[in-house]
Amino acid sequence: MPRVPIEITSPVEYLSILKEDGTLDKALEPEIPEDLLLRLYRTMVLGRLLDERMLQLQRQGRIGTFAPIKGQEAAQLGAVAALDPGDWVVPCFRETAAQLWRGTPMENILLYFGGYEEGGRIPDDQKTLPVAIPVASQLLHAVGLGWAARYRKTGEVAMTFFGDGATSEGDFHEALNCAAVFQTPTVFVCQNNQWAISVPLSRQTRSKTLAQKAVAYEMPGIRVDGNDVLAVYAAAREAVERARAGEGPTFLECVTYRLAMHTTADDPTKYRSEEEVALWAQKDPIPRFQKYLLEKGILTQEKVEENAAWAGEAIGKAVDRYEAMRGELGDPLEMFEHHFETLPPTLQEQREELKRTLEAERMESHDA
Repeated sequence: MPRVPIEITSPVEYLSILKEDGTLDKALEPEIPEDLLLRLYRTMVLGRLLDERMLQLQRQGRIGTFAPIKGQEAAQLGAVAALDPGDWVVPCFRETAAQLWRGTPMENILLYFGGYEEGGRIPDDQKTLPVAIPVASQLLHAVGLGWAARYRKTGEVAMTFFGDGATSEGDFHEALNCAAVFQTPTVFVCQNNQWAISVPLSRQTRSKTLAQKAVAYEMPGIRVDGNDVLAVYAAAREAVERARAGEGPTFLECVTYRLAMHTTADDPTKYRSEEEVALWAQKDPIPRFQKYLLEKGILTQEKVEENAAWAGEAIGKAVDRYEAMRGELGDPLEMFEHHFETLPPTLQEQREELKRTLEAERMESHDA
């Protein structure tokens, strides 16, 4: 039998609107209200300054290990800003800026990374799932939420975030396949920050782009300048509109860079060069967006300074609230209370053992 070729023509587009030097492609400039542009800028700055403060707190031993977002603010906020409040956000472990946008209190973020599970509680008026540490596991949750929304005809969209390393996980492929088969209103946002801890992108895939992985599942895939908040917003808005209209999922690859460490337990100098970091620092999304707003007259230098001062004050108050709350939280026995209606015998034994250990420690402390 002769071999019959099957034609698959699915070119992947790349979108960039606001270049790193501030050059703007006017033909592609999205229509975004001034109040939304200012909110995007304010939240980008707040996310960056909170990131820097959290690094100080971690080094002082006041919170535990966390994943910095420095350099990835535009990829997160440009995407999440395209959603309605009633849509779902399904994060991994590096979406601090997106959490801030959705209204997660800063003290909750600090509590979570301070080792208090209470910090993972989502406010009742939010449709944001808690942080997911296992790589790529949250993609399946987003597909499930999307499938439920489609089944119930609620009009909701589920947006999930993940990194380039997640595309090497089986959960990633299962999620894209299921979303495509059932045409769920799911938007997959890959923050391609070039490194999966110490593994470079070149060791993750031979594909020219990550966006082209959507081709195998017959869903649209687009590669976006992830440091250009205008491009991310334009692509995300289009994907959200498609999903809400019943046209199925979309895969966004946001090309960005992690300017800091993978987590605060990591030393990036062991696997990447200072020259590489310096090159990407020139593409920092915040100065680029700030220049754009200044040139449009939406922002002034005085407002830049006022915003930085506001963010610093808000962060300081959140740290104070966090440290006040720590004294009221943290009973280790509570970890057993919220998983099973009836605690299995093995966990009952563990709970009793921990209870005895804690009581013994309290007695020793009292005697001392």
